[in-house]
Amino acid sequence: MVRARTTTEKLFDVAVTVKGVDGAVQVVGALVLAVIPPSAITGLANAVITRDLLGDHEGTLARHLSKAAHDFADGSTRTFAIIYLLLHGLIKIALVIALLRRLMPAYPVAAVVLAGFVVYELYRAARTGSLALPIFAAIDVVIIVLVLREYRQLRRERNG
Repeated sequence: MVRARTTTEKLFDVAVTVKGVDGAVQVVGALVLAVIPPSAITGLANAVITRDLLGDHEGTLARHLSKAAHDFADGSTRTFAIIYLLLHGLIKIALVIALLRRLMPAYPVAAVVLAGFVVYELYRAARTGSLALPIFAAIDVVIIVLVLREYRQLRRERNG
């Protein structure tokens, strides 16, 4: 007899699939950032700010965008962004494939790896003032909770 999938299991599949798509987008983003010159990024940011797309030129959004673009032009920040996106994306894709195949050893590994990303994202956010990294960390925490719930459920089914 096949049991009906719970809402949590369906949510797990959706969240993990979204994480896989996110990983693929990160890999593509890393490759794009590797080939686009930093001057193009700062030029785009300046164009957005000067065309009033963010409101006041001296406003909070304009300042954050300008700072982010200039920080990105710095070689170490650009290198970090490319390596971070590439590794984070590839690891996510590999874990997503393992989780969707219900490979039991992948669950604890996924939780530990994502927890490591959360710690690093928060550390990096504290050092750089990034607004995006804490959001990514919060999403990763939700995924960790779903991974651990699914792992416990699968263990009960396989041991039961």
